[in-house]
Amino acid sequence: MEKNFNIPVLVTGFGPFGNHEVNVSWEIAKLLPSLNLNDYGIDIIIEEIPVAYSEVDEKLVVHMGLTGTGTGIYFETVAHKMGYVKKDIYEKLPEDNSAKGRLDIHRTLLNVELVAETLVNSVFNEIPIHVSSNAGRFLCEYIFYTSLNIDHTRTIFIHVPNTDKGFSVKQMALVIREIILLLIKQIHINTEVKMP
Repeated sequence: MEKNFNIPVLVTGFGPFGNHEVNVSWEIAKLLPSLNLNDYGIDIIIEEIPVAYSEVDEKLVVHMGLTGTGTGIYFETVAHKMGYVKKDIYEKLPEDNSAKGRLDIHRTLLNVELVAETLVNSVFNEIPIHVSSNAGRFLCEYIFYTSLNIDHTRTIFIHVPNTDKGFSVKQMALVIREIILLLIKQIHINTEVKMP
């Protein structure tokens, strides 16, 4: 990739919740700025988000969250407006158990299947890669819906496994780094998805 552009990419990870005193999604996000994405003209901005509906702001980002049961990295493709019945860290639910938006379902227009296929065929990647249509109807899906509601052409959500699944934070951060590079390349190549 040529270094003739300077692209800010906001990457979020969630803070602690439930019995997870450390949220791996935030540990990965914290490591990304040290992985030389600036060599590709990409400025990584990281933000830890409390696991609370009131804390989710409408931003165009690469979102990450911890999957409680998954054993690999999951590209989420769909987010629903309704059905949020799991309480956040403040024991709150969103109004009407719904995200704000017009559509019942939003889908990312990014070709995550192509990115997943590229990663599966990559020599360096030992982490299972999956494409999912069930983001869990909790803060992960809520923030994904909120961002897709703004712009579904450049929004992604990635679920990452806890480190007890055998993968280190650094291993996962390196995969996320590759995902960011592949998505930026896709956005530049795809004539239907133009960068601002």
